[in-house]
Amino acid sequence: MPAARDPRLRRHVNGVLLNLAVTGAYYVSGKLGLEQELVRGQITPLWPPTGIAVACLLLFGLRVWPGIALGAFLVNVPLGPSGWVFAIVLGNTVAPLIAYALLRRADFRTELDRLRDALALVFLGALLAMLVSSTIGTGALVLSGALDAGEFWPAWSVWWTGDAMGVLVVVPMLLVLRTAWPLRRVLAVPAWRWAEAVALLACTALVALGSLNSTLNMLFVIFPFLIWAAYRFQLPGAAPCVLIVSVLAIFAAGSGSGPFDGHDLFAQMFTLQALNGSAALTALVLSAMVTERNETRERIEAVCVQLAEVVVRLTPGEPGRPGRRRGEGKDGER
Repeated sequence: MPAARDPRLRRHVNGVLLNLAVTGAYYVSGKLGLEQELVRGQITPLWPPTGIAVACLLLFGLRVWPGIALGAFLVNVPLGPSGWVFAIVLGNTVAPLIAYALLRRADFRTELDRLRDALALVFLGALLAMLVSSTIGTGALVLSGALDAGEFWPAWSVWWTGDAMGVLVVVPMLLVLRTAWPLRRVLAVPAWRWAEAVALLACTALVALGSLNSTLNMLFVIFPFLIWAAYRFQLPGAAPCVLIVSVLAIFAAGSGSGPFDGHDLFAQMFTLQALNGSAALTALVLSAMVTERNETRERIEAVCVQLAEVVVRLTPGEPGRPGRRRGEGKDGER
């Protein structure tokens, strides 16, 4: 009996520790996200905990939902409003679960190596599922009196942008970090590839910083670098570049600089969502397409090699071919 209990006890302990780790990651990332709050001290244009929640559900399954709920509770309790905090926690918990269900329904693969995976993450996991948390959360703030009814749509736009960006920015990065383990895969990369990757990240950051702080409309200059990242490095290159662009765009929107200058909150969030969504869609879709193309080419090359080996074995007179010897007739006679 003790031997039978040990595996079950170990699974329970591992489950508790996993949920506590998810709670800790949710809480810490939530505190970091609140550094860029724009509405009532708790609505931010980038909410990393949502991305962490969706990634954990994709990697570990539904068993981590208690850790997500506990993390959402701990983050939102100090912010209030009192009596409505459970509605906000409910929205923050249900939205990642809906995203997980939609992605599972779409046969999503965590490798993000297919076009359908990239499209599913953008449109189902981010833009569609996060309508739930933004609507429930903003509605709770209005019903509690923490926000005026006229502030619903600007606050809603910030909430939706933050949750959607959390999925589009954080989920690909966590999936990339997962594939980078064990470390020997990273160390096996040639030095010249590392040099190109560093140059890519530096150029992306400099160009994004310049275009987002310029009075000229220069946002389009960012996209060649996203294409470079997706084409040369696929997801491991696309995800960090999208993260850089999104974080810099959020800082620019928060300070009202560059293309965000002179606009109200709703217009700023619309511009931010359009930029970050387009950047994520471009990078993730192109990286998935290039990955599919490379895998197809590798399969074709493997089939060609197998076919060549078969042809060699079946060619008359070749060494090692079973059958009659040279000079023999059909029945083995000379």
